[in-house]
Amino acid sequence: MNQRILLVEDEPAIALALEDRLTRTGYDVEVASDGLTAFSRASTAHFHLILLDLLLPGKSGIDVCRDLRQLGILTPILMLTAFGETTDKIIGLKIGADDYMTKPFDQAELLARIEALLRRSAPSLSAFLQFGPLRLDLRAAKLYRDGQLVALTAREFQLFRYFAERPGQLVTRDELQREVWGYGPDISTRTVDVHISWLRQKLESNPKTPQLLVTRIGLGYQFDPPV
Repeated sequence: MNQRILLVEDEPAIALALEDRLTRTGYDVEVASDGLTAFSRASTAHFHLILLDLLLPGKSGIDVCRDLRQLGILTPILMLTAFGETTDKIIGLKIGADDYMTKPFDQAELLARIEALLRRSAPSLSAFLQFGPLRLDLRAAKLYRDGQLVALTAREFQLFRYFAERPGQLVTRDELQREVWGYGPDISTRTVDVHISWLRQKLESNPKTPQLLVTRIGLGYQFDPPV
């Protein structure tokens, strides 16, 4: 089966030219002309790569990228930026874009970048983390316990994934607010505590005496993985 690419571009001439070149190269291409459609398709359908313009109607490319990563969707994203948008490039890379190209660009170089991203991402398409009976499927954004799916919201999955990628490490509330929610340290919120409580209800044998997500009083939280 051909690899699938979601092309997100609101300029019809550019979209048509890229779709034609990518199709002739052998990719299956779906085109979205606005950010809302792009986010809807990328979050509900499987693609091997997303070509994402930054300046889009409805929802910016930056917002699309950020929201997909917050859902735990790891599809490689190659951002297309206008000349001089240096700040947007930096933001895009920080929130999870894998690469970027500046318009106007050479199509041969674009194809080479796409091939490189697909090669790099291939091993991680089915990547998972295993902790005793817990199996975290990073690609599908799903958590299993003893082979049974644990029903997590998108935010709960993102939060647990942050812990799972740092087993045994102390994680502060400020760090979680910043990295999982995008809040600044000056914002006071109980959101972190509430979501951890919800995770404990779903994961702990006895949520009142947690063994997985442990509170370090005055310091933060720590994931003690089962063996």
